[in-house]
Amino acid sequence: MLLSRIFSVFLRFGEFVCAAVVMGIVAYFLHQHHKYNIGPEGREIYTEVIAVLSAVLSLIWLLPFTSQFLHYPFDLLISAAWFAAFGALVNWIHRMNCGGIFHWGGLTNGSYCSQWKAAEAFSFISACFWLASAILGFYVYHHLQNRTVATDGVATHRRRWGRSHV
Repeated sequence: MLLSRIFSVFLRFGEFVCAAVVMGIVAYFLHQHHKYNIGPEGREIYTEVIAVLSAVLSLIWLLPFTSQFLHYPFDLLISAAWFAAFGALVNWIHRMNCGGIFHWGGLTNGSYCSQWKAAEAFSFISACFWLASAILGFYVYHHLQNRTVATDGVATHRRRWGRSHV
């Protein structure tokens, strides 16, 4: 149980860091779109909303509550939203003449293409973190729900919310 909580904290911190990075990069893209009218505004707004929502939820769920594994359906939903954001970003790269999706050369020059690819990469990593949180939450929640607890020689079964009955 302790190992799963430590792993959960690691995943939540990773989710927050990825969301913060994507939030910053995409906010810069939105500024560029407002100033110079370049870039796909709809894709950027969607990605920014998902990044902000992820950052807030990962910080809230980072706090060690007893029921921290109960929100695995929301983790799965946010993971799907991140995969959609990744797909939206990848789909636009063909129109920008930045090379292929997996052409990672020249990423350190600070160009628009390198920033776009960084947003793609961190959105994919964030989706993987959220998916891992969903899998961990599903496993821990359903594993602990069916676990038998022994108290004073009488076997009891754990209920859904942690209380036991005889």
